Amino acid sequence: MTMQTPLSRDTDPATSGPATAAARTHRAAGSRRPGSLRRTEGMYYLFLVPALIAFTAFVVAPACVGIFYSFTDYLGFGQWNFLGLENYRALVSDPAILASYGFTLGFAVVTVIVTQVIALALAIALAKKIRFAAGLRSIFVIPMVISGIIVAYVFNFLFSNTVPALATSVGFGPLEQSILGDPNLAWVAIVIVSAWQTVPGALLIYTAGLTSIPEELYEASSLDGATGWKQLRAITLPLLGGFIVINTVLGVKGYLGAYDVIVGLTNGGPGSATSSVAMTIFGGFTGGDYAYQMANATVFFIITVLISVLQLAATRGRNLRLA
Repeated sequence: MTMQTPLSRDTDPATSGPATAAARTHRAAGSRRPGSLRRTEGMYYLFLVPALIAFTAFVVAPACVGIFYSFTDYLGFGQWNFLGLENYRALVSDPAILASYGFTLGFAVVTVIVTQVIALALAIALAKKIRFAAGLRSIFVIPMVISGIIVAYVFNFLFSNTVPALATSVGFGPLEQSILGDPNLAWVAIVIVSAWQTVPGALLIYTAGLTSIPEELYEASSLDGATGWKQLRAITLPLLGGFIVINTVLGVKGYLGAYDVIVGLTNGGPGSATSSVAMTIFGGFTGGDYAYQMANATVFFIITVLISVLQLAATRGRNLRLA
């Protein structure tokens, strides 16, 4: 007489096989007591609510107040009158405001390209099995931890004294005078210093991305005869697509708000050739032009958000295909 063995606790009756780990996890979650969930939610709100209150009090509320004053003639103190859209209309025809936007957007685009190319090249080079790679990574990230204004003052001295002296000694005419005093070249110095300071951050992100690429892909492609350049185009760049997007978005956001490096290098000069939008806004705040520059800040905030949204929208489909 054949005896039937009863199904064990870990056996799925529908398949007569061992129950999956997912099913056991689901049953365990279903049997969890409601009180445990309530305690988890309470801890969640305990951390969320104070941060939300602080963010609202110190960021959202002042921003809303500033946006309101952008529709007035408020000087930062005293009485004010409501003007409607007069400040915004004046922005469109103000040549100084338009010039600051042109410089800021051009500077952001050029610096993002320079930074991403240098950071990616360094990350790929340091990912190779070379001697002292760890030490070189540590050296390359040093600029990231130095204050931007300190970096700017150091480079100001270099561009104003050291570089012209070296150029004079070797007879290189174009650099015998400081480029910081040339309206057509001062922006180049700002790009160099900004890239020098921000390359380490992008380098760390690209290094993390390279470590996530399986080494087997490169070995298989090498067996198929792929050269280093082909591996870069077919493997490295496609799999680093998400990291490139992150660095680009962060870079554009940071460069659009450039302030300290420009102040330390040129203070917006010569004249107003290198005056960024952030410098124009802060200058208005201290010069009794509060409401007008609040309108400028509001427009600049909207432009920054739109640029970030367009960047994410343009790369979303590509990232999904890569995934």
